[in-house]
Amino acid sequence: MAQKKVTSKVSKKKVKKDDTYQCTVCGLVVTVDEECGCVDACDIICCGKQMKAKK
Repeated sequence: MAQKKVTSKVSKKKVKKDDTYQCTVCGLVVTVDEECGCVDACDIICCGKQMKAKK
């Protein structure tokens, strides 16, 4: 039996200082204090889902 390949959306926006993200499941809000310096964009995950940018 073939296994399904799990794919997830990768954010194209870089996470920057003072960006705010909110979990759509539990409501946790995260504010970025420091940029990580990664070359690729980073995903912030909570409750198994990518957190959404809070406006």
